Amino acid sequence: MSAANVVGLDLSIAATGCCHPGGEVETWRYAAKHGDVRLCYIADEVEASAMTCPDLVVIEDLPTHAHGAGITGMVHGAVRTVLLELAVPYALVPPATLKKYATGKGNADKTAMALALYKRTGLELADDNQVDAWWLRAAGLHHLGQPVVDLPAAQVEALDKVEWPEATS
Repeated sequence: MSAANVVGLDLSIAATGCCHPGGEVETWRYAAKHGDVRLCYIADEVEASAMTCPDLVVIEDLPTHAHGAGITGMVHGAVRTVLLELAVPYALVPPATLKKYATGKGNADKTAMALALYKRTGLELADDNQVDAWWLRAAGLHHLGQPVVDLPAAQVEALDKVEWPEATS
């Protein structure tokens, strides 16, 4: 079986974390001061990442209480539009689900997420955007039957709450 091509995205108007198919991570930061202009930069970065022909993009969803609110919702709209136009399947992972998958606790903080990554892999990444993007990619690979980290069954079961696109099942 060939390795799945999965991208993890932790979306933000100020600093988006991206974990590429090979596991490389980066944080996209934007010099533009106006938030709406940053949407174009983010869309361009996502389009460039989609040129790697991912099998799946895994995005941290907005918290349930914030689904219609704020600039982050606009970022999600811009990114999803690009992915839809390019016919790239994507899944949305709620923050609590991602935290439970990574740490076993749905209310884990940023430090706990980074510590779980370090304990499981020895990786120490530059910021929490990269950490979340790494875990998002790992969740997608786990869903596709290619886990990159060994986790207890209870943590893996958290992914059952995610609505995965049919193309990746």
